[in-house]
Amino acid sequence: MPYHRLHYHLIWATYQREPWLIDEVERQVYGAILNKAKEIGCIVHAIGGIDNHIHIATSIPPKLAVAEAIRQFKGASAYYVNHQPQAAGNFRWQSGYGALTFGDRSMETIVAYAHHQKEHHHQNTTIAIYERIEEDE
Repeated sequence: MPYHRLHYHLIWATYQREPWLIDEVERQVYGAILNKAKEIGCIVHAIGGIDNHIHIATSIPPKLAVAEAIRQFKGASAYYVNHQPQAAGNFRWQSGYGALTFGDRSMETIVAYAHHQKEHHHQNTTIAIYERIEEDE
């Protein structure tokens, strides 16, 4: 495997910004993403978010396109949530996403930002560039 240091801060939202990511659904989504990441060779450094969007600090291997990793994360998590016994079957993600690169020196900052999303949004201390999501055309 080639040596790589490809770190990404990924952001995407629930469909129509519906507040799905609470309690058990939040845990299910995070678990599904962690399992998919391991399966496709990504390292997840942090996952966090609020009820309508998610932040992930991850390292993606060069053999995998960033858009494909995001597609895999979104697909695996939506599938898992929708196939739970108590599920209504209508959980989904918006089509777009944000993807920012960062270096080793910024790892601690990005990991903390992802982990403390609830506090950032509650205290209005979010960083605009870290919150940006573009819709697919």
